[in-house]
Amino acid sequence: MGLCLLSGLSLLLAACGGAAGGSSGGVTGKIAIEGSSTVYPITTRVSDEFSGENPDVDISVGDAGTSEGFEAFCKGDTDISDASRPIEAEEIQACKENGVEYIELPVALDGISVVVNQQNDFAKDITLDELNKLWEPDSNVSTWKQIRSEWPDQPIELYGPGTESGTFDFFTETVTGEEGASRTDYNASGDDNQLVQGVSGDPNALGYFGYSYYVENADTLNALKVDGVPVNPKTIISGEYPLSRPLFIYVSMDAVKKNKAVVPFVNYYIEPSDLTNFVEDSDYVAFPKSTENETQQRWEDRTTGTIYNKDGTLPGGDIESALKKSQ
Repeated sequence: MGLCLLSGLSLLLAACGGAAGGSSGGVTGKIAIEGSSTVYPITTRVSDEFSGENPDVDISVGDAGTSEGFEAFCKGDTDISDASRPIEAEEIQACKENGVEYIELPVALDGISVVVNQQNDFAKDITLDELNKLWEPDSNVSTWKQIRSEWPDQPIELYGPGTESGTFDFFTETVTGEEGASRTDYNASGDDNQLVQGVSGDPNALGYFGYSYYVENADTLNALKVDGVPVNPKTIISGEYPLSRPLFIYVSMDAVKKNKAVVPFVNYYIEPSDLTNFVEDSDYVAFPKSTENETQQRWEDRTTGTIYNKDGTLPGGDIESALKKSQ
């Protein structure tokens, strides 16, 4: 009888603990996240699942763009910043001036997709040189024929992210050779879904945005090969696709110390097996497990700062090597 009573008491305690605790121990609080519209689908997915297990945590996730995200983050206004490019020198200085220390965590890989309307039956590929000719400052290219002589003499309508976007920064640096150097007479939007709608609704359109937005709309868009390389998980992981890039979250050390919800949330976000699922379910490309393990180690060690050199290069030449060298 005593054994039955003990068993019943154990079950009751277990039930009470489970009901009160949830998977993350009954986390409460608020988390403010702002930044990249490219990283937004991943962070939103993590937020939704984490909140489902921890309903007393209020998480706001914005998609104002990488630059605006860093502006708020380096003022201390947010806990986490989503970024589709590494933090830059002026942002590092702004964070320093405001006493904001941060942990830089690579979370996924992306390939900026150059897309056309599905009714376009002639453009299958494009070179970086042709993209430069099309997007360089003061470009006078206004027809498809001006890009390639065998293409039709039809107007070309351009769509792309605004200047606050990390996608804009990376694309311009890679394509025109200078970050921010771009023609301005195009349809710009900070909302990638608006860019998708623009290209999907215009047979003469060409645009660019993150891989996820192409995959989710592949029934209305065609992605062009760039320098002969298609955009897909294999070419993004290998770096063969010329517009491949890493995606990041930046976590405020002040938030780590003072906001009790932040550490459980980031633990949940970057645990390797879960991170792979979050990334792939969001139609992006997961890092190899070895890289995810290094990211988790950086987080556990609370290693602050950026893994990038001052000239924007990576020690060791890749994310995983840079992470190892930073430990």
